[in-house]
Amino acid sequence: MSEQVQHVVPEPSTFRLISTLSFAGFLSGLVLVSIYLFTLPVIVNNKAEAQRQAIFKVLPGTASFQTLALKGGQLVETEAPGDEVIFLGRDEENEVTGFAISGGEAGFQDIVGVIFGYDPGRQAIIGYEVLQCKETPGLGDKIFKNEAFVDNFRELSVVPEIVLVKSGTRAAANEVDGITGATISAKAVVNLLNKSVAKWKPHIDQYISENLREQ
Repeated sequence: MSEQVQHVVPEPSTFRLISTLSFAGFLSGLVLVSIYLFTLPVIVNNKAEAQRQAIFKVLPGTASFQTLALKGGQLVETEAPGDEVIFLGRDEENEVTGFAISGGEAGFQDIVGVIFGYDPGRQAIIGYEVLQCKETPGLGDKIFKNEAFVDNFRELSVVPEIVLVKSGTRAAANEVDGITGATISAKAVVNLLNKSVAKWKPHIDQYISENLREQ
């Protein structure tokens, strides 16, 4: 009777296991970083294009716009990326159509990003577009899907301060009809608008006084 020889495969050492896992993790991280760096310019360009298109939507009649940055307490024309900016719209006759202002505010799940058109002559918001929203589908996303809510911002006085009221009860020019079931998201929008107007209105008024009165 022949004797059978059993071959025992040695278990890999702890060092080898750690090395293999570390190398796999390094490769995975390298792939993720590479994909991110490759897609980042596309993402940035897409966001810039979405914002550009939104400017024309929130400022009806706009044919072109200037980018204005806040520097030294004054609004100055700029093309530098990364500056904190607003946009001055003009129509085909070069007449001012208003200012497009963007901002963000914490909603129910994440930051809500909005751009809106502001008419300094009427002291009113004349357009509204949501640029970023991860609010609950069917509820919070009504801040851009609900036509009745969006209609609030076609002519909304900013003086006195904008106020959110119960859905269907809007009675004053500065009031916004809320959304049933999405109060937090609606409040985020109103807070964003009030904060943005409070921040930019004095600088816009100064810019108009110094640069646009004679146009």
